[in-house]
Amino acid sequence: MSDFYFGGDFLSDLNRVQRQMSSLLGNLPSSIRASRADAFPSLNVGSTDEAIEVVAFVPGVEPASLDVTVDKGLLTISGERRAEALTEGSRTYARERFTGVFRRVIELPQNADADKVEARYENGTLFIVIGKREASKPRAITIQ
Repeated sequence: MSDFYFGGDFLSDLNRVQRQMSSLLGNLPSSIRASRADAFPSLNVGSTDEAIEVVAFVPGVEPASLDVTVDKGLLTISGERRAEALTEGSRTYARERFTGVFRRVIELPQNADADKVEARYENGTLFIVIGKREASKPRAITIQ
């Protein structure tokens, strides 16, 4: 007998099969750069000649609950997103939004300067800029 059973609601059945397949395959990422589907916050990381830029998408998180640290080449973003209050007496039917304590750790390149870090929060987005060391910046060489 198969572990796969299809009842009346096709979408919930499809969701259940997807969870079963994920558990069988060990939640393998689709590529080497793919992150876990439940990783929070989602990040974009980029670089310019002057700095490393990190954008963390943290909607629903109060800026006061965020903590950003750089230590031993690791950038850590941590905080807490609280659940929105439902009407008193209501029961939760579905919950798709992550709530609770979170922590993301990013390994920074060796040329990151931990003394040159700036962070700002704007409209649910955390912008972090980490300067690069002077010695690592590109410079033009005059040929004699």
